[in-house]
Amino acid sequence: SSQIYPIQLPRETRTRRALLICNIEFEYLSRRDGAEADVEGMTKLLQGLGYVVDIHRNLTSQEMATVMKDFAGHKEHCTSDSTFLVFMSHGVRAGLCGTKTKGGTTDILSLDTIYEKFNNKSCQALLGKPKVVIIQSCRGGKVGSVKVSDSADPAVPPPSSAHRTPAGLEDDAIFEVHLESDFATLHSSTPDTVSWRNPETGSCFIQCLIEQFRKHACDSDLQEIFRKVQYSFGNFPRQLPSQERTTMLRKFYLFPGH
Repeated sequence: SSQIYPIQLPRETRTRRALLICNIEFEYLSRRDGAEADVEGMTKLLQGLGYVVDIHRNLTSQEMATVMKDFAGHKEHCTSDSTFLVFMSHGVRAGLCGTKTKGGTTDILSLDTIYEKFNNKSCQALLGKPKVVIIQSCRGGKVGSVKVSDSADPAVPPPSSAHRTPAGLEDDAIFEVHLESDFATLHSSTPDTVSWRNPETGSCFIQCLIEQFRKHACDSDLQEIFRKVQYSFGNFPRQLPSQERTTMLRKFYLFPGH
């Protein structure tokens, strides 16, 4: 179907690659105990889905940017159909903490950098292919719950009118594509709120995500699996995973085993 991302190469000749960056030890911040369980679980999951996983630990923001640039340049992406980009660290509203973060303002990796390194200008080998971004980090210090009453919510304002393309324009035909497309991003929490981690078993979000992928990758597309992850937090009001900056044009099925 034209509504589904194609898998054009058989498993034997496909070269799927995934990137996993996990910061555990920091110079000025607390150690992220339990994060190794997340690394182990995500690595096994991605390997089971046919990805070779590049794992990097304990990087500064500049080192994270360099690793992403190198990964985006891998020739194997030409014979792949997709990639996973997994980031686990302390975090603030502005982005992910590098290992030298101090006071929440130094050594921060802006999330924009992720999309800049893998957009259709910087990483043409992944043009038209799903780029799945998984981010496990706090995004602020607030608890993500609020006490609510049974009163009616205020009326939601109507959405703004759709952007209209000016008529009468022609192009001179170099191949033109969206600068940023085919991304699917799932954050562990909503903006400004904390994410929770068990110091022995790992983060609530990553462990739940692994469970949902194992159960449903065989029959559900990616964004439906994301929704199942979000739904599983329905009885845990302090944290809610959030789909953001998603530009998927089709449905992405992983087809494990194929």
